[in-house]
Amino acid sequence: MSKYWSPQVHDLTPYVPGEQPREQLIKLNTNENPYPPAPAVEQTLREFNASDLRRYPDPSSSSLRAALAETFHVAAEEVFVGNGSDEVLALAFQAFFRQDKPLLLPSISYSFYPVYCRMYGIESRSIALTDNWEVDLEAFGSDNGGIIFANPNAPTGHGHGRKAIAALLERNPQSVVLVDEAYVDFGGESAIPLIHQYPNLVVSGTFSKSRSLAGIRLGYAVASRELIEGLERVKDSFNSYPIDRLAEQVGVAALSDPAYFDECRTRVITTREQTRDRMAALGFEILPSQTNFVLATHPTHDAGKLFIGLREQGILVRHFNTDALRDYLRISIGTDAEMDSLIEALETLCR
Repeated sequence: MSKYWSPQVHDLTPYVPGEQPREQLIKLNTNENPYPPAPAVEQTLREFNASDLRRYPDPSSSSLRAALAETFHVAAEEVFVGNGSDEVLALAFQAFFRQDKPLLLPSISYSFYPVYCRMYGIESRSIALTDNWEVDLEAFGSDNGGIIFANPNAPTGHGHGRKAIAALLERNPQSVVLVDEAYVDFGGESAIPLIHQYPNLVVSGTFSKSRSLAGIRLGYAVASRELIEGLERVKDSFNSYPIDRLAEQVGVAALSDPAYFDECRTRVITTREQTRDRMAALGFEILPSQTNFVLATHPTHDAGKLFIGLREQGILVRHFNTDALRDYLRISIGTDAEMDSLIEALETLCR
C-alpha cells in the first residue's frame, strides 16, 4: 500500500489471470486454442512492412470492422473493436452500466465483471445459478441498471439459446443487456442476429479463443449504431488508437479462412467430448460444456491436491480457490496428445 495511491486503488481486488509458466508444461489452464491461427495470419506476419509502424494506425480500424461486419452479416457501423475483449468490456461498463440501479450478473461467471464494478463504482447484484449450474435468466428482474453474463458461461460451460436471450430482452427493454460470447464458437448459439430487433443488446467477442490469437489482443462488440457510438465516445476519451496496424491486419487475415476456422473448432469440440467420457470413466463428475474447457470434480479426490499432482507431472490446469469452486478443476481442451497425457496423469492420481 502506498500513501500516493488514489483512495479507490486501496480497495481494489484485481483480476488474477491464469499462470503463464516459464518452464515447459502442458498448458491447460487459460483456455487458449491448441491449434495455430489461420495460415493467412502467418503470411501476414511475414509480409508485414515494419516501416508502416512509423505511422499511427487507423483510429476507426475500418478494415477489421468491415471484415467482422461481413463475417456476422451486419453493418460496419454496428461493430466496435478493442485491444482484447477485456478492454471492450471495460469500455462497455463505463458507457452503459454507471447507472442509479444495480447491474445484474451471475454469481459465478467471468471474474473480471466484479473487478470492473469496483473499479468504476458500479453497484451490482449477483443472481444465483440454477441447481444445474446454469445462468438463471428467468431470475434476472427488470428493475436494473443493466445485465451482463457470459454465454456460454465461464467457468461452468453452459450456454443459453437465442430464444431464451430474446425472452430476457423482451423483459428488459429499458437497460443494456451485454452477452459475452467469448466461447460461443465451441457449441453455443450467437445472439448477434438479435441486435436489429433489440436496440439495447450488446454482444461481445474475442479473437483469443476460437481464432487462436490470444497473444495479439483483439476483441469486438456488435450492437446497434446508437450503442456503438457510446462505446466510441468512451474509447476516444481514453485511447483513440487501441488497435495497432499489425493487429488489425492479423485480425482480418484470421477472418479470411472460414474453412480452417470450422476445422479447428470442430477438432476442439470432438476432443472435449472424448475427454469428458474418459474423465467420467475415472469417476469425475463433469458439467456439460459448450466451450473449449470442462469443469470437473471428483467425489473422493480433493481438487487442490489433484491440481498440485498434475503440476508435478508437468500439466497445468486451473483451480479456483473460492467457496463455490474449491472442489472443481477447470481444464482447457488441448490437442489429442495433450489430453492423452492428462488422462494418464489422472489415472495415476485417482488410483
